[in-house]
Amino acid sequence: MSSVTLGKKVPDFTLPATGVQEISLKQLKGKNVVLYFYPKDSTPGCTTEGQDFRDNYELFRQHNTEILGISRDGIKSHENFKARQGFPFELLSDKDETVCQLFDVIKEKNLYGKKVMGVERSTFLIDAKGVLRQEWRKVKVKEHVQEVLEAVKAL
Repeated sequence: MSSVTLGKKVPDFTLPATGVQEISLKQLKGKNVVLYFYPKDSTPGCTTEGQDFRDNYELFRQHNTEILGISRDGIKSHENFKARQGFPFELLSDKDETVCQLFDVIKEKNLYGKKVMGVERSTFLIDAKGVLRQEWRKVKVKEHVQEVLEAVKAL
């Protein structure tokens, strides 16, 4: 599988999701989609980012936009994280990193002085026709969701 390119159609994918379901990109055709990749459930930055998307969820919905969070955590962890934080959107589990590889978000990171491979916090905006319109890599959580919302409004 090649990786995604701005201005090009994003290949379809299917992942297990919260709510005992599988979600495919093609199911969301006709809606804008915000895919945000995050390193780990229930960690400080990931919690704050998810809360920001949660708190702005209705504004995204007003602009025909679905939000999906993706990490390598399993569904049980996702269900707990979603319930604790009251997320109105689904979290997808990419344990085998298929979609992470597609979006090229697995990067070498420094964790307590050790080099490890992990998810680089990244967000992608796909329009209603399935075309990648914008990407944010090495995301800093503060004010990020507002920036994504502005990009959605500009579609």
